[in-house]
Amino acid sequence: MANAREIQSRMKSIRDTMKITNAMYMISSTKLRRAKKNLEETEPYFYTLQTMIARILRHLPEIENKYFDARPKKKPEERTRGLIVVTADKGLAGAYNHNVLKLAQEWMESEEKYKLFVVGELGRQFFAARGIPVAEQFHYTAQNPTLHRARFISETVLEQFKEEELDEVYLIYTSMKNSITTETQILKLLPMVAEDYASMEVQKAGIYQEELVMMPSPHAVLNNVIPDCVMGYVYGALVESFCSEQNARMLAMEAANKNASAMIHDLSIEFNRVRQAMITQEITEVIAGAKAQKKKKKARKEVLNIE
Repeated sequence: MANAREIQSRMKSIRDTMKITNAMYMISSTKLRRAKKNLEETEPYFYTLQTMIARILRHLPEIENKYFDARPKKKPEERTRGLIVVTADKGLAGAYNHNVLKLAQEWMESEEKYKLFVVGELGRQFFAARGIPVAEQFHYTAQNPTLHRARFISETVLEQFKEEELDEVYLIYTSMKNSITTETQILKLLPMVAEDYASMEVQKAGIYQEELVMMPSPHAVLNNVIPDCVMGYVYGALVESFCSEQNARMLAMEAANKNASAMIHDLSIEFNRVRQAMITQEITEVIAGAKAQKKKKKARKEVLNIE
C-alpha cells in the first residue's frame, strides 16, 4: 500500500490535470457556439444558390454545363477521383479522427486512381506514415474554417475538374446530428447531379416562379452560381466537422473529468485508511510504551523491596 505522501501527490497531480481538462471543455464549448452561429448566418445564402440552380434546371432541363458533365465515355478504371478528407489538427477528441480516416481508407481500397486533398494535420500525418501520397494539404483550415479557406479548396478541385485531371470529387466529413450524435459521411461534390436539385423540398412545397430572366445567358449564370454553391458545400462541411470535433472534445473532457473525480474519490478513501492505520499504529506504540514503562517501574519496586 502506498504511503500518505504518495497518495497526496497523486491526488494533486489528478486535480492539476482536471484544471486542464475543464479549461479545454470550456474552450471547446465557446468555439462550438461561435461556429454554429457562423454557419447559421451563411446558410440562407447558399440555400438560395441551390434554389437558383434548381429553378434554372426546372426551366431548362436539357441545358448542358461542364459542372454536370459525368463523362460517360470514360471507363471506370480510367477515371481519376478526388477525395477531400477533413480531419482535425489536434487529438483528444475521442474517435472523431479515427472514424474519418477509417472511412477514407475503406474508400481508397475500392478505388484504383485517386487524388487526396487533406484538411488537418492529423490526416496529413496519418497518410504520410503509411506512404500514401497527398496531392495537397490545406494548412490552418481545420481550426479556422472560413469562407476564404473554403473558396481556396473549392477552386483547387474545380480547376482540376475543368482540366479533366479529376473526373469526380468526393468529400469526407463529420456531420453533427445533435449534441450527442455525430456521423461520418461521404458527399459527392462533382459532377453535380441534376436530379438532386429536381427533388429539392422547395419545389415539393409548390413554390414556382415561372418568370426567370438570366443575363447574359443561362450558361453564364450557372458558371457563376455553381462554384459558389460548391464553396458553400465545402464551407458547410468544414464548419460541421469543426463543430463535431469540438463536441467530441467536450464529451471526451467531460468523461475525463468524471474519471478523475472517481479516482480522487477512491484515493481519498485510500488516504483516509492509510492515515487511520498510521494513527492506530501511533496509539498502539504509545500504549505499548506506557505498558513497558509501567512494567519497568513495577520491576524496580520489586527489586527495592527485596533489598
